[in-house]
This record gives sequence, structure tokens and C-alpha cells, in this order.
Amino acid sequence: MSSIPVGLSLDLLGTFVFGLSGAMLAVRRQLDLFGIAVLAICTALAGGMVRDLMLGATPPAALHDTRYLYTALASAVVVFFGHRLIEKMRRPVMVLDALGLGLFAVASCRKALLYGLDPLSAMLLGVVAAVGGGALRDVLVTEVPRVLREDIYALAALLGAGVVVVGRALDLPDFWTSVAGVLLCALFRIVSHWRGWQVPRAPGSP
Repeated sequence: MSSIPVGLSLDLLGTFVFGLSGAMLAVRRQLDLFGIAVLAICTALAGGMVRDLMLGATPPAALHDTRYLYTALASAVVVFFGHRLIEKMRRPVMVLDALGLGLFAVASCRKALLYGLDPLSAMLLGVVAAVGGGALRDVLVTEVPRVLREDIYALAALLGAGVVVVGRALDLPDFWTSVAGVLLCALFRIVSHWRGWQVPRAPGSP
């Protein structure tokens, strides 16, 4: 595992975690094996494909590197046979989604910086990639995407991507900066959900 670059490791782990969240939602919606696989693959790969297309990295990594597809399929298999165990986690879809959010925000921001984007653009692309898979997952099961109905979602991804930018500016160790970004994003998302935090609204707005 140590021989795999940090960026690829984050990408594949994020793919697996997001795949788990999509497959778990499919099980809750009582979809069959094919439906579970489709939702897992769409959730796992959509954000990274959007990111790569926007960077001009074509064909997207998810299409020319079979490890991505196999990772997404593995997440579907794990959920198909082990969903009862995963359900013992408190709010598993939300927790897995939060972890996937952090992984993709950090991995995508790192990749954008490597492609020469300025820090702000890299952070925004990190957010787009991080929310893309979850948004498609929710739409496919006819739910309003979480990024539109839960305040601390895109903001959490922005925070994780911001850690990458700050770490790069301060020349901090890449691995530990990435870990910190993932954990901060995921924890902020989870705690904000449990505590009911909201982004401030304009005074006097309806």
C-alpha cells in the first residue's frame, strides 16, 4: 500500500467509501443486487469523473484505470452481504457520506493544484467533486440532494480542501496534511449534523 501515491490512495478509498454509502441507501430502498451495484458505482465514480473532465484529464481515471470500477463493485458486494453489520453503526449512510466527502474534497483539491489551478479554484473544484457522487445518488432514489437541504455539507468539503491549500502553502508534510483535511471535513460534517448547526442566514430573511 505504501507504494501507491497519496492521491491515488485517497481516490480509491473515497471511491470505496462513497460506494458503500450508495449501496447502503440502495439496500434501504429495497433494490436488488443490480440496483445496489448501479447505485454504488454511480455514487463512487461520478464526482471523480466530473473533476477529471473539468481538469481536462481525459479519459477520466475511473474509465481508464480498472481499479476504480473494481473498487466500486467491491463496495457493492460488501454491502450486499454485510449490510446488517454496517447498519449497527449509528446513521451509517450519513457517516460514510461524511468520510467520502472528506476523502474526495482532499484528493480532488490536491489533483487540481497539481494541474496548476490557483488555490481558490482548486478548493472549489474539490467541493464540486466531493458533492457530485452523493448528489447523483440522492437524485437516483428521488431524494433532494443533501448538498441542497443540509447546510453544513459543501462547507465541510470546502474546509477539508482548505486544509490542503494551507498545508501546501506552509510546506507541511503532504500525507499528514491530507489526513488532517479528511478528518476535519468528516468530523465537522458529522458533528454539525448531530448538533443541528446551520449556516447563518440574512437578518430578517423569511
